[in-house]
Amino acid sequence: MEAKHIGPVELREAWWLLAPDDRVEGFRLLEPADAEEFFFDLVADDQAELVLSLRPGARRIWLRLLPPDDAADLVQAADEEQRELLLGLLDEKTRREVSALLAYEEDDAGGLMSARFARVRPDMSVDEAISYLRKQAISTTELETIYYVYVLDAQQQLLGIASFRELFASPGDRLIRDVMRTEDLVTADAEMDQEALAHRFAESDLLAIPVLDAQGRMQGIVTVDDIVDVVEEEATEDIQKYGGMEALDEPYLRIGLVDLLRKRAGWLAVLFVGELFTASALQGFQSQLDSMTVLALFLPLIISSGGNSGSQASTLVIRAMAVGEVHLRDWWRVARRELTSGVLLGAVLGAIGLIRIAVGHFIGLQPHQHLGLFAATISLSLLGVVLFGTLAGSMLPLLLRRIGLDPASASAPLVATMVDVTGIVIYMSVASLILF
Repeated sequence: MEAKHIGPVELREAWWLLAPDDRVEGFRLLEPADAEEFFFDLVADDQAELVLSLRPGARRIWLRLLPPDDAADLVQAADEEQRELLLGLLDEKTRREVSALLAYEEDDAGGLMSARFARVRPDMSVDEAISYLRKQAISTTELETIYYVYVLDAQQQLLGIASFRELFASPGDRLIRDVMRTEDLVTADAEMDQEALAHRFAESDLLAIPVLDAQGRMQGIVTVDDIVDVVEEEATEDIQKYGGMEALDEPYLRIGLVDLLRKRAGWLAVLFVGELFTASALQGFQSQLDSMTVLALFLPLIISSGGNSGSQASTLVIRAMAVGEVHLRDWWRVARRELTSGVLLGAVLGAIGLIRIAVGHFIGLQPHQHLGLFAATISLSLLGVVLFGTLAGSMLPLLLRRIGLDPASASAPLVATMVDVTGIVIYMSVASLILF
């Protein structure tokens, strides 16, 4: 009986729900062309799991389909005891390249690069270089990209760069050294963090950036398609941190329940302890609340306004820092901007609070014998709390960066919890000065 084939879309939709054995069986049911496309689209963790589940002969075939940088990601995703087995399936040349890549951290430029790039000598003629590159390009696995040609000396030092357009537009007898560009070359250190590398791509609009070691020798290139994955990974990590938890090491549906709880419980515990200070602050002003219960009715309004304004400010500053719009040296400019914003936003909310109190008084809700003083208390409290919230929310990410922590840790829940405590103190202090 002929085996039933399935489509890659169907398998992709069911992938997260399938047991490892069922994944392998579904993969075997794909048409060869679909299987290859599906395999390349998998993340490294799933590729490693799938390859190790196949028969030895099939392992070798699928692993050797990957370029060295992707093969290195797959090997790195496997358990320590399986890595030597996977490396042994590669041909000697690829194994050396993959081993060199594994020497770098996964999130460094060296861990992202490919060692297969178009390289020529400066003393070649344009015709000789094109002929040489044509031979390399016959096998699609020999070169990562052919948009740029890198000119190296005998010590593998990068001398210059030429695009294929520049080569084809030049006379065939001209030497490469006369065609290449040597000024304003955009390069990356092998140990450059992937987030900084992504910023360099955004600034340069290049399709590939050469990677140099500490001695200036060219080790490989990182292409823009690799950076697309990096940007998605960094954005996911920042969003998870900003939600008030540790970043997940694996996709949501793959991470174990114990690990998921551990990464969430820590921050929840910190936030809970922070909220205990809120309870302590309320207890300190219990007599004022008992003598004027109407103050308690507006308490959630006051502290939530501060938390919301702080969350807004921290979101804006964290994003501006992530895309390189704001640096540590800009802290005073940020503080001045948020000081102005806080005053204006607080004034707007204070005016809305005035209207709410006036309307409530005239329709018989929360009547108060000192209407003007009570309205002033609410308005000034809103102004103070919103102003503090915007300043705290904008300065906290910069402070975290200054002490070497991730600014994304200045999450909305953290800022809101911090502003809750100070909001109560500001509100009750203003009430004590005006009403008591």
